[in-house]
Amino acid sequence: MSYSLRIAIVNSKTFGFYSNVINELRSFAEVDRFEVPKDLRGSQLASTLSNYDIVIASVTPKYDEEFFRNNLRVKMIARHGIGVDNVDIESATRYGVVVTRVPGYVERNAVAEHTVTLMLTALRDVVRAHEKVVTGRWGERGKFVCHELKYLTVGLVGIGNIGSRVAEILVKGFGSRVIAYDPYVPKERAKELGVELVDLDTLLRESDIISIHTPLTNETYHLLNYERFSKMKRGVIIVNTARGEVVDTEALVRALKEGIVGRVALDVVEGEPIGPDHPLLKFDNVIVTPHIAAFTFEGLRGMDESVLKSIKDFIEGRVPEGIVNKEVYERGLRR
Repeated sequence: MSYSLRIAIVNSKTFGFYSNVINELRSFAEVDRFEVPKDLRGSQLASTLSNYDIVIASVTPKYDEEFFRNNLRVKMIARHGIGVDNVDIESATRYGVVVTRVPGYVERNAVAEHTVTLMLTALRDVVRAHEKVVTGRWGERGKFVCHELKYLTVGLVGIGNIGSRVAEILVKGFGSRVIAYDPYVPKERAKELGVELVDLDTLLRESDIISIHTPLTNETYHLLNYERFSKMKRGVIIVNTARGEVVDTEALVRALKEGIVGRVALDVVEGEPIGPDHPLLKFDNVIVTPHIAAFTFEGLRGMDESVLKSIKDFIEGRVPEGIVNKEVYERGLRR
């Protein structure tokens, strides 16, 4: 059967593997998968996807102004995820391309649970404790005495969709003191969560654990730089399940070497995916998982179904729930 609508799934290895959405898409469109280099962009990426109307996009590659200028067929970029930092929204809007993302509530619980998992894994030094057992050094267990999460101050950079769920788990589940820096959240909302809003310097100074929950923007790029690491408690634990580029990797490595940062647990890394020779992996007090915070059966099915719904809404003339650039409809710019 021949279809006029063509959909490209780009660099998203999980899309459709835990749901039936691929078959549903194939009922009304031709669907192809692509794996392209993460740094492919501009006219080369435009040429690769020149025969497609809709792109289901992962965290890579980057869809920049040159891409939209050179690909006049694509009508929609549907992100299989929450973040859209690899899509030039302004250019997409100017060229009449609709951009959607998965609404935050779909991934909220999965990412929050993984955040707390990383937090506890780092705090209890689980990975190194396990290594002692498998190498026959059970007797060294006395090295793994630590504080309880209940008695620590956790600083959340961002208490929006996911950060607020992390706050709920920590406050209600562990009884931790939670402070947060988020200039976009009113004090009333923070009070509902049992969280104290503070300025960033206060958070850096008072937190035993700092967890990142902010989108990547020009404002948050390298938000944690060396100057800010130098203001932290000695031995602080850093957790990041948001975007790798929020943390300056060189500054983090320096802070680890100087003992400012005691342990690190990351699900996202600047410039990911990273190889085994990455400088962070030389530290035995650093834990890195390969951007899997949203990887639950429930979360991935929800993401798939959200993308499918957005595409159906788009082709049937409705404004998709997860639209990022509604101006395309309001200004009549849609291709």
